[in-house]
Amino acid sequence: MTTLQPPAAAAPRPAPPRARRDRRSWTGWGFLGPFVAVFALVFLAPIAYSVYLSLFRDQLIGGTTFVGLDNYTQALKDERFWAALGRVSLFLAVQVPIMLGIALLVALALDSGRLYGRDFFRISIFLPYAVPAVVATLMWGFMYGTRFGLVGDINSAFGVSLPDPLSPDLVLASIGNIVTWEFVGYNMLIFYSALRVIPHSLYEAAQIDGAGQIRVITAIKLPAIRGALVIATIFSVIGSFQLFNEPNILQPLAPNAITTDYTPNFYTYSLSFNGQQHNYSATVAIVMGLITMIIAYVVQLRGMRKGV
Repeated sequence: MTTLQPPAAAAPRPAPPRARRDRRSWTGWGFLGPFVAVFALVFLAPIAYSVYLSLFRDQLIGGTTFVGLDNYTQALKDERFWAALGRVSLFLAVQVPIMLGIALLVALALDSGRLYGRDFFRISIFLPYAVPAVVATLMWGFMYGTRFGLVGDINSAFGVSLPDPLSPDLVLASIGNIVTWEFVGYNMLIFYSALRVIPHSLYEAAQIDGAGQIRVITAIKLPAIRGALVIATIFSVIGSFQLFNEPNILQPLAPNAITTDYTPNFYTYSLSFNGQQHNYSATVAIVMGLITMIIAYVVQLRGMRKGV
């Protein structure tokens, strides 16, 4: 007796190659979508709104008026802005090499293996970075005080007259000391991490060739961590141009030395919150951002060129 078999179901046809590629592309965008949305919301949208604000000006007659690039022209002629920019440029030229030099020396000492209590020193040097900038500035501001702080106590105890760290001539150096104390550990960790991944075979080859410690540092270690040096320099450049917390917190202690236009960021803050000049404040912020971007790019370009 013959049984009838149902016809076999036809095998599904494979999707065309183009359709598969389209599905893969949409899958990738599905993973990227949350990041793109957050990036656009917290980064691109504020920049676009700042650019929009910079094209207008609040006037007594007529209210908010479109002025085009007039705010940028005013910013480029603003002596207070250029004085603040020159101040942070001096801060950058002096403080950043000192800070990075100390961080590099500490990282080399820790990596040498000859430092007793290496773990203790590593944590101790990095610990100031864990202190919030506001707390660190308040702490140093108290120590700088000549009437109630450490400097004043030393003057009273020993009958001396130490220079006032918050005087107009020394306040920038005092701020540099605070920033150095805060960020030496951070940069040390960048350099130390880069040193730890250098292949030990290079050290063995140098030892066979009879190279000393100085030669190993100059010929092996420094070239190997050049990328870390460039990154730390770029971060330090950006941080110097963004200087705000330290002068803002020290300003009540040194009102004659730290003015509301002491740094570009402080000037922008004062324009917006004290002077209610939101449009011009946005203009100064954009100009400062462009200057910072250009200088950081030049530093990166020169660092990469040296590494070729």
